[in-house]
Amino acid sequence: MEYREHDVDLGLNKYPENQAIGTAAQDHHHHHSGVKYKDAPNSPLFDPNELTSWSFYRAGIAEFLATLLFLYVTILTVIGVAESDSKCSTAGIQGIAWAFGGMIFALVYSTAGVSGGHINPAVTFGMFLARKLSLTRTLWYMVMQCLGAICGAGIVKGFGKHLYQTHGGGANIVNHGYTKGGGLGAEIVGTFVLVYTVFSATDEKRRARDSHVPLLAPLPIGFAVFLVHLATIPITGTGINPARSLGAAIIYNKKHAWNDHWIFWVGPFIGATLAALYHQIVIRAIPFKSSKGNTTK
Repeated sequence: MEYREHDVDLGLNKYPENQAIGTAAQDHHHHHSGVKYKDAPNSPLFDPNELTSWSFYRAGIAEFLATLLFLYVTILTVIGVAESDSKCSTAGIQGIAWAFGGMIFALVYSTAGVSGGHINPAVTFGMFLARKLSLTRTLWYMVMQCLGAICGAGIVKGFGKHLYQTHGGGANIVNHGYTKGGGLGAEIVGTFVLVYTVFSATDEKRRARDSHVPLLAPLPIGFAVFLVHLATIPITGTGINPARSLGAAIIYNKKHAWNDHWIFWVGPFIGATLAALYHQIVIRAIPFKSSKGNTTK
């Protein structure tokens, strides 16, 4: 993801970090690479100037359309696999995973320069916890992502209501043989993998340090989504995106889809929180201040 515009600046923490074991060669390269690095300031909790900026609303529209297209392609793929008697004649589970991962790759690549390319309230929430987004922008993104997901799933249902309703509508549920606790755990770990990858792929300090290693951020993010789907489709159908789960649940609107729906909000938000804490405190090594005002690293 490229976050060069002021309104989508990452704002990674401003504290220096100790040199970790085994990074001497990387640090040596950085000192001689000529790459200059400076952390952007943290985003304020509320920025009233955003509400009068066209870029703020443009970013929300981009998140809406991206999430709509995400649901459209992925739910169509899910229904196509579900309606076939022989999975050999369809894309299968691997194809479903590729649809989700591939669309994230394409959409993050397309929208990153406008909105940051989140397409997922859990990613947006993680960015908010890391002080990369204001609360205003966070809520705006989440609303637009959910509306886009509802519209995307609605378009799929419009193509064939009977097929959509009889084949699960792409709604997330905890599958037979797994407990609700197991489903929650799968969503937590799956979202952690995704959000941790997002943080790593968009870390400007790492990009400056490892400037000799080319990185196309949407690629590892898309691969993370693909791999998590391979692992957890048998458990929950893989949510790791509350907007995706909400859109499918609202359009499908069957009782059993709502029974487990809380898992697909609580799990991703916990996973995103853990990923944000891990990245900011451990990976970025934010120092803690002692009671005497000294900084302990």
